Amino acid sequence: MIGQLHRFKPSFEAKGVEVIVPKNFVQQLSEEELVQVLPDFDGWIIGDDPVTRRVLEAGKKGKLKGTVRWGIGVDNVDLQAVKDLNIPFSNTPYMFGSEVADLAVAYVIALARHTHLIDKEVKAGVWAKPAGISLAGKTVALIGFGDIGKNVAKRLWAMDMALNIYDPYAKDRERYDNYNFFNFPEKLEEADFVVLACALTPENKHLINANSLAKMKDEVRIVNVSRGGLIDENALIEALKSKKVHSVALDVFEVEPLPMDSPLRQFDNTIFGSHNGSNTIDAVIRASRKAMSLVFEFMGIE
Repeated sequence: MIGQLHRFKPSFEAKGVEVIVPKNFVQQLSEEELVQVLPDFDGWIIGDDPVTRRVLEAGKKGKLKGTVRWGIGVDNVDLQAVKDLNIPFSNTPYMFGSEVADLAVAYVIALARHTHLIDKEVKAGVWAKPAGISLAGKTVALIGFGDIGKNVAKRLWAMDMALNIYDPYAKDRERYDNYNFFNFPEKLEEADFVVLACALTPENKHLINANSLAKMKDEVRIVNVSRGGLIDENALIEALKSKKVHSVALDVFEVEPLPMDSPLRQFDNTIFGSHNGSNTIDAVIRASRKAMSLVFEFMGIE
């Protein structure tokens, strides 16, 4: 939203609202910075910032009337504190399912056909021709069957891939008789690809760990377009070293941006993103308009 703020300023101005972006803002403000500045604001459109009880209490003591988490993920928000302090809050779900799914499928194809490695070699003057694998008939363990997961499944099914779905909260399963639904980690050993498209919760933190990796078939390929905390990166690094995991595509990490000293950087069979799966011009406009309408409502502005 910040990158396209010029599109939205007229809407703020029409409502008599001043919109402010912190100077030198990149990914998030620290808790201490938020405690200092938040009391001066009536509304807050949240990104990846730490929405802790301390931060919310500071806002509540000031002018804060409501908050909106831009996007769907709320793992950075203390929802109990939001409730206890009676601060109006919402996220913007159902905005990015197609966009994030497109990226996930792009990663699946890239890992199957080594397009990232070929690109690198050709640019270096090497006419590389590594053999890939066909996707038709391969099995995907798709973890998460919400808006993003459903869109991922639809695209992979169209590519003649078999879908094993893991989501204890999936509804209307009978509508999807072309997919298989299992409880994790049942049948995990069948998967040629593991695609993570679920929310991060305390229950599924490090869902992909040494134990679950051991259950997977050798040379499995892993894609994560959800949250970095779903994967125990230390366990993943060991699995990459042993070649248990053939390759990975990660749009998200446990620590973001990815530290320069992360051992993940030592591998060639990796594709890295910058937590950018939802970032298309169209989707940003759609989600930003929704976030704006919600924050205006919380601020009592018609």
